[in-house]
Amino acid sequence: MSEQKNQPEQVQEVKPEVIFEQRKAKIAEFEAAGLKPYGTRYDGAIFTADAKKLYVEDAETQAKVNVAGRMTAFRAMGKAVFADVKDSSGRIQLYVSRDAVGEEFFKLFKKFDIGDIIGVEGELFKTRTGEITIKAEKCTLLSKSLRTLPEKYHGLVDQEQRYRQRYLDLIMSEESKEVFKKRFAIIREVRRFLESKGFMEVETPMLQNISGGANARPFITRYEALNSNMYMRIAPELFLKRLLVGGFEKVFELNRNFRNEGVDRRHSPEFTMIEIYQAYGNCEVMMDLIEEMVTTVAMKVNGTLETTMPDGTVINLQRPWKRATYRDLVKEKAGADWFDLSRDEKAARAKEMGAVILDDFNDLEITHEVYEKLIEHTLIQPTFVLRMPEYLVPLAKKCEDDPTVVDVFELEINGQEVSPGYSELNDPIEQRKRFLEQAKLNDREGELQKTIDEDFLCAMEYGMPPAGGMGIGIDRLVMLLTGRDSIRDVILFPHLRGKQ
Repeated sequence: MSEQKNQPEQVQEVKPEVIFEQRKAKIAEFEAAGLKPYGTRYDGAIFTADAKKLYVEDAETQAKVNVAGRMTAFRAMGKAVFADVKDSSGRIQLYVSRDAVGEEFFKLFKKFDIGDIIGVEGELFKTRTGEITIKAEKCTLLSKSLRTLPEKYHGLVDQEQRYRQRYLDLIMSEESKEVFKKRFAIIREVRRFLESKGFMEVETPMLQNISGGANARPFITRYEALNSNMYMRIAPELFLKRLLVGGFEKVFELNRNFRNEGVDRRHSPEFTMIEIYQAYGNCEVMMDLIEEMVTTVAMKVNGTLETTMPDGTVINLQRPWKRATYRDLVKEKAGADWFDLSRDEKAARAKEMGAVILDDFNDLEITHEVYEKLIEHTLIQPTFVLRMPEYLVPLAKKCEDDPTVVDVFELEINGQEVSPGYSELNDPIEQRKRFLEQAKLNDREGELQKTIDEDFLCAMEYGMPPAGGMGIGIDRLVMLLTGRDSIRDVILFPHLRGKQ
């Protein structure tokens, strides 16, 4: 009994490089015995979850099944071994006896290690403890594991290691695996929803000779065949609008965008986004669409309209969602007289409230700093922020009753923007004017946008129908519906700094 208690400590004391060499030595031993340590095609395996369903209580005979997966537990008991095999659907217990598999193979099987990938064929039975188990008749080694898995009960405690070695995270953590299963279910349901509404999925270029569609710093690459610089796209908007001109009235694209900017728990330089455009729609149509989409997807995937965040905050997606104007939110936070103050008075008050105001900030930039830093993070329940300043959104229609603001929304949930939506500008003359104004505004940013997309303007000049459009950050939507507070938790292989 004392030996069994001390055994885990002895295993932990063995250095990983020693274990690696010991396991590596087994390869030659297996090969000498005619056992291939790295197998090839393996036919007939079903998911372990499906295998368990084939067990029939009190039946005289049980089904024979074939499963394959990673061995995650190994308990030798003299002439028999109990082991666990895990696949993407779950786990099933194995009972491997010397009498069933033969003495020679049993000796080899006892040298298998946790982490090895195996195939097993045998008949189902239930143990005295009530666990459905496979009584193995044949075992096949499919891949020899040379490295030890993290300790079972603590798993990967280093958060950065979980991101760098996502494969280990997925092996050890069912919770992480479920997050990504849910991510792909969310994406599938988004597509189904839009297709049910008559939208067509399209593809537009990721390499672009002009970086447009959003105000962000692009990644620059070189296209040698054309002897020119190219940009990884920051948004597909201008190409999707070309399709509106071409006669596709309802389109969407779900794919990657790239922005050469900061990395934090809510931002990734490579991210997944969906952009949607509907001819003859407007901002109001887009708000109705995203309300219905998100609530439909939430019910399909989660079965509820409530999601709980790590800090205990409960987000309720029940419709209708709150609507508030940008101006009213600013006045509520900064004072009813805010828009009557001078530039310097606004700067002084903003600093008093904790905002960082640079000396070259103009009147509009000070107001937006107050919104972004002091208001946005407080909008926890779903909120459409309406009527944004015109200079912020150069691709949207102005409001008819106030040309200083545009007919747009920003959907804020849990203190972050999930989706912007517009009544799209379709006046090519006004669009050219806005582009020029934006280019002048961004002069201080150097490479941000130093050319105008003349081909897009040419397309508009042929006539673009009035339209509603919006983008949805898929990663942030997944964060919301899986209750995660870091974008790295919902991206399989997030970008990290190189190891020093």
